Amino acid sequence: MSHSNVNKAYENPGLHYLETALHYMPAAYAELTGNPGNGEISGMVRFYAVNGGVLVNAEIYGLPISAESCGPDIFGFHIHEGNSCTGTASDPYADAGGHYNPSNCPHPAHMGDMPPLFGNNGNAWMMYFTDRFTVPDLTGKTVIIHSKPDDFTTQPSGNSGSKIACGTIRSVT
Repeated sequence: MSHSNVNKAYENPGLHYLETALHYMPAAYAELTGNPGNGEISGMVRFYAVNGGVLVNAEIYGLPISAESCGPDIFGFHIHEGNSCTGTASDPYADAGGHYNPSNCPHPAHMGDMPPLFGNNGNAWMMYFTDRFTVPDLTGKTVIIHSKPDDFTTQPSGNSGSKIACGTIRSVT
């Protein structure tokens, strides 16, 4: 498959997205690390420009594991407006800012609202397609993993708990 086929319409978009993720470099990425007290969270979020939208692939390791036998192990996952994963002792990622929301939409319609991460023994893997943003919209912003699942209701951030991991989105080109 030539690079020019990345934006070609396919009868089976899911297969096209999988082929894109397997065979092409992402247009942007964020390398995530966890803050002190939350284990050794690490991972990569890749962003591919495809079919007028963005294919997002998250691969995360070291997420907290619930001590409860039926613990949810679900984590909020958002693009934030800040450009740095620095902060203070009480909020290690304060400079990541709030949810990316240039259109001032109510939650969960922020451009930066993404599906939650479902942990599996401390790991999470997810891929989804969205037209909420473009790769240029994201470059320089941050990706945050929160300690609790997003409730998709509470304004402005979905009551998704503290920030436990962060990465700055960087262009590959």
